Amino acid sequence: MLTDFDKELLNLIQTRLPLEPRPFAIVAKWLEVDETTVIERLSWLKDHGYIRRFGAFFDSAYLGYVSTLAAAKVHPEKMADVAEAVNAYAGVTHNYERDGEYNLWFTLLTANQLEQDQILAVIANLPGVERLISLPAIEKYKVSVAFNL
Repeated sequence: MLTDFDKELLNLIQTRLPLEPRPFAIVAKWLEVDETTVIERLSWLKDHGYIRRFGAFFDSAYLGYVSTLAAAKVHPEKMADVAEAVNAYAGVTHNYERDGEYNLWFTLLTANQLEQDQILAVIANLPGVERLISLPAIEKYKVSVAFNL
């Protein structure tokens, strides 16, 4: 169960984590505790599923990468195998099973279009994949999300 301290800590790190050599020391000062307390509590929150990912977001297109949202129609009996194969690619950032005709959706980030096309072709030919479509963004909208706890 989240404590009031946990909620305050999570609220801070979502939007105010400083770009410093020891950011948790600064957060600790704000919370009037020591750095070790902040680090241990964040570790506990991650270990118990309250934090899924901890890291920076970068503008991948600005850095020269290409990305796409892909949707696959996968035979239900092969879903686990296909999902595992998709997740093996380092450029897959999200992978979700969904209801509907296209029942596996994932995002793929690659160094260039050729690499993306090659990976999607391999995935499209996996046993159980009946169809795969690539839905690259035409226009990008970035919404900043912070969960107020």
